[in-house]
Amino acid sequence: MAIIKVENLTFGYPTSDDLIFDSVSFSIDTDWKLGFVGRNGRGKTTFLNLLMGKYEYGGKIISSVGFDYFPYEVEDKSVNTEDILHAVAPAAEDWQFMRELSYLDVSAEVLYRPFNTLSNGEQTKVLLAALFLNEGKFLLIDEPTNHLDTAARSLVAEYLRRKKGFILVSHDRNFLDGCVDHILSLNKSNIDVVGGNFSSFMTDFERQQDYERREAARLQTDIRRLKETARRTAEWSDKVEASKIGAYDKGYVGHKSAKMMKRAKVVEARQQKEIEQKSQLLKNVEYTHKLKLAPLVCRVETLATFSNVAAVYDGREVMRPVSFSIKRGDRIAIEGKNGSGKSSLLKLLCGQDIDHSGDIKIGSNLVISYVPQDASFLCGTLKDLAIDSKIDESLFKSILQKMGFDKTQFDKDMSDFSGGQKKKTLIAKSLCESAHLYVWDEPLNYIDVFSRIQIEELLTAFNPTMIFVEHDKAFQNKIATAVVEIQN
Repeated sequence: MAIIKVENLTFGYPTSDDLIFDSVSFSIDTDWKLGFVGRNGRGKTTFLNLLMGKYEYGGKIISSVGFDYFPYEVEDKSVNTEDILHAVAPAAEDWQFMRELSYLDVSAEVLYRPFNTLSNGEQTKVLLAALFLNEGKFLLIDEPTNHLDTAARSLVAEYLRRKKGFILVSHDRNFLDGCVDHILSLNKSNIDVVGGNFSSFMTDFERQQDYERREAARLQTDIRRLKETARRTAEWSDKVEASKIGAYDKGYVGHKSAKMMKRAKVVEARQQKEIEQKSQLLKNVEYTHKLKLAPLVCRVETLATFSNVAAVYDGREVMRPVSFSIKRGDRIAIEGKNGSGKSSLLKLLCGQDIDHSGDIKIGSNLVISYVPQDASFLCGTLKDLAIDSKIDESLFKSILQKMGFDKTQFDKDMSDFSGGQKKKTLIAKSLCESAHLYVWDEPLNYIDVFSRIQIEELLTAFNPTMIFVEHDKAFQNKIATAVVEIQN
């Protein structure tokens, strides 16, 4: 066991006038399993890079252990997996690699294959296994679930629960609950460390926020009342002072005026105290503004029908054929392992030319809004995207503000956005589009917890017809009215 101390950490990028961290202090135990949560763009990955020594900063980071970072950068993916793992953990032996891979349900034969022939999920698992074999290192794990299907997430969560000594950045609530014992919360004004899993943290966090909102409202009412009392008392004092002119007993009137002025000063002091108390509140309140959606009304009951449909690659079906219909009001979740063809089904629905067997019938004049899985193509400004997509720019930016965007982001090139900001951009674009059917492919990748809850509230309030792929089980359980299981 060792302690990692952060003392008065101050950091801002040279290209920005704003500080990401301003005199932040806290301590963590290297035996803890820490879930690291916070809004997109607030500095989670930046903090991990500071621990790795990548940037200069003010203050101190004191640690007697070294750090390893996931995702590990593999320079040559054509090399055999075994050689890559020995480069990551040179002191580990083959039997240890095989043991760790067995915990993650990965066949030992992957060790003897080129790394680039492994699926994204397999690459994630084998690199995690190798990094945990580096004894004496504290592991910094940055969003490992983005390439993992639902079953793999449960498996990796179980694996991490057996380990100790890591910080895990993730926005998947079930995944965090399955493997962490402390939460590192990156707030607006500080970083908090609390014991427990994500659910217990969120319950306490919401309770504290509710208390601060009520207390702030009470103090605001008191401040208004005290301001009015101070104003009236000052007016009375002025009137009494004016009455000294021609008064028989000027001393008495002056004493009365001074007494009332003193009372006004006392009221003013109380008012200032209330204002100072209020200023200590609401520093970390996460406002999740209500989002709106304007889906088109569909006059027909059935929007689309899949009959024995399977995606075909190199002349071979990659999935068992599926049959289902999308009816008005449905919110269908497509479930299945990575590579089973889930995204292909969504692309076929959107009219993309993909080889397939079976038959797809789509209602005439059906308007579809599509959020693709990959957001890396985004470039240019938000204004450019609004013009190209024929959506209202003001509405588009207003939705992004409600999802946590700062106005300073509006003129930046989207290629410089974080992964979460890019996905929010695609979702905001979709919300600006009036459609009969919303088709979303892993919309929550990289998106913070608060925005996930915000999107859940939107979809349950407006009940659009939609079909989606999403491995966040909490989201799927909340939103889906039906699940279609895809088999390899």
